Parts: sequence; structure tokens; C-alpha cells
Amino acid sequence: MWTTPDLCDAHADEVDVVTGIRWQHFGAINRFGGEVATVKCFEDNSRVKETLAEPGNGRVLVVDGGGSLRHALIGDLIAGKAHELGWAGVIIHGACRDVEVLAEIKIGIMTLGAVPIKSVRREEGQAGIEIHIGGVGFRPGDHVYADANGIVRAARALI
Repeated sequence: MWTTPDLCDAHADEVDVVTGIRWQHFGAINRFGGEVATVKCFEDNSRVKETLAEPGNGRVLVVDGGGSLRHALIGDLIAGKAHELGWAGVIIHGACRDVEVLAEIKIGIMTLGAVPIKSVRREEGQAGIEIHIGGVGFRPGDHVYADANGIVRAARALI
């Protein structure tokens, strides 16, 4: 079984490490990785919901939510659907909600924290673009790996 420290040791020249952010795990899976899909949004989860309604095929959605903790970008309904559709995980530079239920859904979910208020839906945001979180650029097709130690990105699959 891999860990992000092992991946950093074995592929030091190929990984970028997200730094300066305190992540929290909320899903039932605490170690996950896969091909990257991206969304950039601020307090509006329209693109998150739309992307996670597509077949996941083991991918991980990485969301630049601007670091906002004022509105949740994922909750139990969207996470449950993502699990059903085969997503490996979701990493959100923002907030989630419904944490008691998220803890039972077999998907990886990492966010900055939780807040009970839902997203504002204005149909804003962008999907499938390069985003930047913690000094790392994420592009669709990259690979991301996350565990209790942190988050690393690589241009190719490492496991």
C-alpha cells in the first residue's frame, strides 16, 4: 500500500507537494488517488455538482474554491452520487457539510473544514481548466494522491 511520503521518496523529481494548507478528511476513504479533473468556483458548487454527475472512472475532482469556508461546495447528496458514479475522491480548497454522513460514504473527501450552509447556485465557475492550490498547478489528466500526510501531484500515474 502506498503513502504520499513513499511516493515522494520514490519519485522526488516527478511530484509536486501541496504546502501551507491544513486539510481535513471527511469521507470514509482516507487514502485515495487517481487522474485529475478540475473545477474553479467560489461559493457556487454548480460546476462541482455537474462534474460529479459524470462517470468518475476512478478520477479525483480537485476544486479551487478560493479557500472559502462560508458555503459548502459538497454535501451528502453530491458525494453519494459521486461514489455511485465511480469517483475515487474529491479535494476541495473550501468547505463541505453533512460530515456525519460523509464519514460513511466510501469516497475520499478532503476539504479545509465544514460549514452547515449550502452553496449559492448562480451557475458560475469553470471546469476542465488549470487551477492552483498550495503552490501546485493541477491540470486535467494529471494524477493526484492524498492521504493523512498530504497531497501530491504528478504528470503521470505513479501507482
